[in-house]
Amino acid sequence: MYEVVLLIEKPLSQVDAGQIAGLYGARTHPGRTHVHVLLPVEDASARVESALGSIAASEVLATSALNFPDVDLAKIQAEIVERSQAALDESLAALADRGCTVDGEITSAEPVEALSNAVRERQASEVVILTRPHVVAEFFHVDWTSKARRRLGVPCLHLIEHRDPHAPGDPSVRDERSV
Repeated sequence: MYEVVLLIEKPLSQVDAGQIAGLYGARTHPGRTHVHVLLPVEDASARVESALGSIAASEVLATSALNFPDVDLAKIQAEIVERSQAALDESLAALADRGCTVDGEITSAEPVEALSNAVRERQASEVVILTRPHVVAEFFHVDWTSKARRRLGVPCLHLIEHRDPHAPGDPSVRDERSV
């Protein structure tokens, strides 16, 4: 069986799931390809740190971490893991609905490291990395795909996520009620 490892940033859209299934002929040749999906999990402490990043540097220096007794990192991390698992399950279901043979995992490891481990453990023949555009990282070749291409000995295909124009919260959708 042809083994593919798919690294994603967020749940697959219906369009993206269809594109992945189409790449490997999931409907026309069922069972020929297996897709292992990896979804990195955000670190709770990094999330809190990035939230504080909008505060001016002088304010951060004057603020002690002890002034945030309400921040329960373990609870935040548990919520993040729960949401990530739900996102992974949603992505696996979208691929399975299109005829793909799939499994997957969430990972707290550095994404390219987790990808490298999955490729080695599964003896994958190919990697697909599906992300939103990261223009600056891609320009400097520090994005996931560039790192994977330097590190792995298998073909790496980089796909850009499709936006669902009908998804709630999509900034490209204009709400006619507000016009």
